[in-house]
Amino acid sequence: MPQLSEVIPINIRFHEVDSLRIVWHGHYLKYFEDGREAFGRKYGIGYMDVYDLGLLTPLVNIGCDYKKSIKYGDVVMLETSYVDCEAAKIQFKFTLFNPDTKEVYAQGESTQVFLNEAGELSLLMPQFFIDWKMKWGLI
Repeated sequence: MPQLSEVIPINIRFHEVDSLRIVWHGHYLKYFEDGREAFGRKYGIGYMDVYDLGLLTPLVNIGCDYKKSIKYGDVVMLETSYVDCEAAKIQFKFTLFNPDTKEVYAQGESTQVFLNEAGELSLLMPQFFIDWKMKWGLI
């Protein structure tokens, strides 16, 4: 089974750090959002792609394990990897790391579900998602 992932640079901006020059922990979740959006653009499953089909994909779970503080001036990459499952949901794993040393700053995960425009949960995988998985060799 193929591993679908996207790696992007994360530029640490001055306004994201505190007086100790350490990135505030809440920004890590914003970085994960950047990763989901980049993944969606690369693999054709972005938020607007799904929205245009009449579906929403809200987050129902997100987490982050902090390994080492990111500081202003650090060079950071984010790998966003799709986690395949049989349920009607989209799962990702995230790794923030130093591209030179491969040292891991943080790891995380997120889960999104499918809702129709009325806000009703889809318990079955939408057809477009089955087609998307087939396109990328996941089923």
